[in-house]
Amino acid sequence: MTDHPSLRLPPARNLIGGEWRPACAGRELAMISPIDGAPFAAIADSDADDVADAVAAARSAADGGDWSQLAAAERGRLMQRLALRLEAEAEDLARLETQDNGKPIAQSRADMKGLVRYFEYYGGAADKVHGETIPFLAGYDARTLWEPHGVTAHVVPWNYPVQIFGRSVGAALAMGNATVTKPAEDACLTILRIGEIATKMGFPPGAINIVTGRGDVAGKALSEHPGVDFISFTGSPEVGVMIQTAAARNHIGCTLELGGKSPQIVFNDADLEAALPVLVNAIVQNGGQTCSAGSRVLIQRGIWDRLTGLLAERFRTVTASASGEGAVLGPLISARQKARVERYIAEADAPVLSQGQIAPDVPPGGFYVAPILFGPVDPASTLAQEEVFGPVLAAIPFEDEAEAIAIANGTAYGLVAGIWTRDGDRQARVARAMRCGQVFINGYGAGGGVELPFGGIRKSGHGREKGFAALYEFARLKTIVHHHG
Repeated sequence: MTDHPSLRLPPARNLIGGEWRPACAGRELAMISPIDGAPFAAIADSDADDVADAVAAARSAADGGDWSQLAAAERGRLMQRLALRLEAEAEDLARLETQDNGKPIAQSRADMKGLVRYFEYYGGAADKVHGETIPFLAGYDARTLWEPHGVTAHVVPWNYPVQIFGRSVGAALAMGNATVTKPAEDACLTILRIGEIATKMGFPPGAINIVTGRGDVAGKALSEHPGVDFISFTGSPEVGVMIQTAAARNHIGCTLELGGKSPQIVFNDADLEAALPVLVNAIVQNGGQTCSAGSRVLIQRGIWDRLTGLLAERFRTVTASASGEGAVLGPLISARQKARVERYIAEADAPVLSQGQIAPDVPPGGFYVAPILFGPVDPASTLAQEEVFGPVLAAIPFEDEAEAIAIANGTAYGLVAGIWTRDGDRQARVARAMRCGQVFINGYGAGGGVELPFGGIRKSGHGREKGFAALYEFARLKTIVHHHG
């Protein structure tokens, strides 16, 4: 395997019950660097036996183990101490994430800030989820309390592994659950390192378990395991159906965040100088491999020529390059993902308005795709309806507010929308009309928004992550009625 002496790579082991173990069957999977296409590390190729061990360890921690005995305030303090340790090691973690995932180092550093913030935020919230007293019949006291589910499963994708680990596992731990995480086989080394740090920081055995391997083996086994009490999944709608089916068979709940085809609507009166860099970044960030990527830009006809011209000029300056200092757009995650995006580009039935470039000095084996802008794009076309998950932007013209709303809501997804206008009444009307989970006005993404509830409707999934709302996903409400006469 390629030697990367500057990185201390985690061993090919699973974290189960506070111990590092090889896969039960002894198998390993090679990790391929998106930057140069070369193998550089290995992970445990786990199966149902490894998953069963991890769930059993989590069950012991949740049902009477040291983790279950911690008061909420103590859980919170432990999580906040972990946040400080992660902050101290953020640069090393970011460099590992870039090697593992291929994203530019600036993006990896931002992801580490998000990770720290999740554990800081949820650590602070751990002792602040309160029940209620309910006025009831004479002679009775009635109250509610929130309890952990017990064992929660977290199936984490490859595009933002550490951020999604933080937002799902962080919320679950804050509520007192014991967790089992199956990170994506394409990018899981940084999560393993976080598990190592958490163990050294004193998290009780079984509170955090990490099992690596293939999604169709280890991921499937975890989602189907009868010892799991709740599932958190981020990924494709197709796999989301399988996850929800498995949860239904075991009569448990799940949160599903399944992607989107998010619109940014730009009206004639928009501040184009402010909008332009945001519109470009919303599709270029992380190579467009973002569930909430602004992959459709809806442009009112009065500014169509001007804005598409500005976008085209900006796109021509964006270069896909290796992921070092100053890089804006790195490689895609895998050869398979690169081929998928290139297929959408080749089959697009719309004019190319502009295309960026690939730096001439990128490693020849890397998975690089130049950013591209299409327009005008038919709102009913494949390019406007399906999630490409690459640096591909579809520009769509519209006449008036009613048509903009119809086009924006005219896909099977419903995750995020952006609205660009100076008209306050229009801001309110259009935001209310959007069928999605988040709406941004004269901005987009808000720097990750740890505090902001996040999730979709329809094909984008259900349930909410981030913010205080996530805590209630990882808990169940119990009602206690006391008849005292």
